[in-house]
Amino acid sequence: MGFPDQRFDVNLSILFTELPLLERPAAAAAAGFTAVELWWPWTGTPTPPRAELDALKKALDDAGTRLVGLNFYAGRLPGPDRGALSLPGPESDRFRANVEVAAEFAASAGCTALNALYGNRVDGADPAAQDELALENLVLAARAADRIGAVLLIEALNAPESPRYPLVSAPAAIEVVDRVNAATGLGNARFLLDLYHLSMNGEDLSGVIAAYAATTGHVQIADNPGRGAPGTGSLPLERLLDELTAAGYDGWVGLEYKPGDRPSAEAFDWLPPSARAAGLPSYTR
Repeated sequence: MGFPDQRFDVNLSILFTELPLLERPAAAAAAGFTAVELWWPWTGTPTPPRAELDALKKALDDAGTRLVGLNFYAGRLPGPDRGALSLPGPESDRFRANVEVAAEFAASAGCTALNALYGNRVDGADPAAQDELALENLVLAARAADRIGAVLLIEALNAPESPRYPLVSAPAAIEVVDRVNAATGLGNARFLLDLYHLSMNGEDLSGVIAAYAATTGHVQIADNPGRGAPGTGSLPLERLLDELTAAGYDGWVGLEYKPGDRPSAEAFDWLPPSARAAGLPSYTR
């Protein structure tokens, strides 16, 4: 048990960002990884030109990396936004315009997990109306994901860093997962269990794992404090990942941490090179 027994992927929206987007898959491969994930790379548009989509697909293929996680359009991320799907008006429309584009790209890249960030509360908007809009858009996203054989991920963030985001606990995210599955009957909405965010909320991480491992479709890690690489903070990440494995989780573990004041290629010294190339997990849906 331990880190070498996990299937890790590198989040190319927080690591290797010192490089242009199209150079990041090759950099991850040079560091020994075979799987990557991304936030929506085109923050300014939900519908980038086909040439840009094709260029990213080619970069992934040329590097020999598989895309295993992709966010739907989420506004300015990194930045002030935390998703678009619950925001009345143009941003919700942009999310809807993105749904089929993101699903089609994910299918072309063999990606079977699509993350839909909920979005912040909006001044002057009724929270109940935002939740109703969110459910409508999440149902659209779940159906699009189902058509390509993918899961829809619902993520809890942390209150200190995202104070206007309503899903700042594991139970809050699970409630939305259940609501989407009840509305669609598809059962493909899953929990994105991010150990960093949950630790920032002060949650009982072992308790969350025991309660929700069976509902988890993807895991992300960073140490706390600092959101750095494992070993830079105080979280017992190796033990917690062992608990996830023991609870039956057999999916990807995304490395979603900051490299610190060093090049990203030097931020993996905690993980032996022999443990970086990952086979495909048996768990998808």
